[in-house]
Amino acid sequence: MTALPGATDKRLGLVIDLDTCVGCQACVTACKGWNDAGIGLSDQNPYGADPSGTFLNRVHSYQVAVPEGPAQVVTFPRSCLHCDKAPCVTVCPTGASYKRAEDGIVLVNEDACIGCGLCAWACPYGARELDAAQGVMKKCTLCVDRIYNDHLPEEDREPACVRTCPTNARHFGDFADPDSKVSRLVADRGGYDLMPGMGTQPTNKYLPPRAKGPGNASPLAPLLDVQATGIAGWLDRMLGKI
Repeated sequence: MTALPGATDKRLGLVIDLDTCVGCQACVTACKGWNDAGIGLSDQNPYGADPSGTFLNRVHSYQVAVPEGPAQVVTFPRSCLHCDKAPCVTVCPTGASYKRAEDGIVLVNEDACIGCGLCAWACPYGARELDAAQGVMKKCTLCVDRIYNDHLPEEDREPACVRTCPTNARHFGDFADPDSKVSRLVADRGGYDLMPGMGTQPTNKYLPPRAKGPGNASPLAPLLDVQATGIAGWLDRMLGKI
């Protein structure tokens, strides 16, 4: 079993804006493209009737019924949340799953991974997938090979999903810095943890939809109770079915 670090120097992670995400799948494509080079993310029968494959980031779309007005479409990006209390780390029998003390990123040592799937069972967010071709677990790495790569232009030293998002719905930064962009977004927009009742203390945060138009509440406003009874609670229930 792997122990979690008592504290991390940084808390690198993402802010996902549910107000501006349109479900275009650009982040999914960019993630797959970047991470398929070198380590590889396999696909099975990609051009057949029943294709499948390994993805580090997925975007789901749901139609939500609201008390008044027409149903609303909510797009929900899902990937590893790099939790402070990551159960995927402590459950790993070989120590392959670990959380870095220097920046808080949760990674998998594929040389030590035996593909047992315990981490996938432990993760309440469905953020880990078994690569059927390689027999090891895959997950979001926050593009650790990009963010520290001095050979890339500075503007490219962020996760591929953030760099490619056309609606600026994804933001990357250090949550340990209260003045960072991500910390300010969470404070200003009421960012919340996904499924807080699980006690995983996720680093990544979600921003709820904003009111549409001057003086008008968002049609989703009745659902925006971050105590897991509004849209956060609804997403919790949807994740429980994945």
